[in-house]
Amino acid sequence: MNDAIAITVAIIGAYLLGSIPTAYIAGRLSRGIDIRQVGSRNMGAMNVFYNVGAAQGVAVLLVDIGKGAAAVALARWLETPPVVEFLAAAIAVLAHSFPVWLKFHGGKGGATLVGVFTILMPWGFPIGFGIFLLLMLLTRFPTLSYSVGLLCFPFVAWLIYGRGDYVLFSSLMLLLPLARYIPRIREMRAKGGSWRRVAMRRNLKDRF
Repeated sequence: MNDAIAITVAIIGAYLLGSIPTAYIAGRLSRGIDIRQVGSRNMGAMNVFYNVGAAQGVAVLLVDIGKGAAAVALARWLETPPVVEFLAAAIAVLAHSFPVWLKFHGGKGGATLVGVFTILMPWGFPIGFGIFLLLMLLTRFPTLSYSVGLLCFPFVAWLIYGRGDYVLFSSLMLLLPLARYIPRIREMRAKGGSWRRVAMRRNLKDRF
């Protein structure tokens, strides 16, 4: 396979993988609902967890992580240049957020980004997961916990891998879900009345 074909396959494959609307499929198959119309209206694992079921939420989380991992793994298997791996990763996350199958109305891309980072920086996964578990014990707020866990990856890129390109790439990629999550943060603040009330939940079912 020549380089041009490999790059084309990697890019198209990344979009097709990333655009699989896992949460939408889970909502339709399990309860006949459009997950974009209930709860937080986000097409992500946590909205499925709260409004469809715990098992379905976990399944969506794992598949969405797998989408990002598979996109990077495909580019690497095709022996494309490192910049194509970065491009495939970005396309997979964007495809999750803007899937053509649902008129470009998708999720925020956090789980898919976890999969991307896990392939690029495997040591980041146990570190990020440890941060997630610790914050879950303290706050009982899954979204905040995994968001802070994601922030470890630029530091992992710097301190463990010594890769400036990974630091830059992971920092830029984190802006994608953050930018899409800002409206939801404002909504939770308005409903909760204070940032402390938003961050410190009574239990997993305590949701705004």
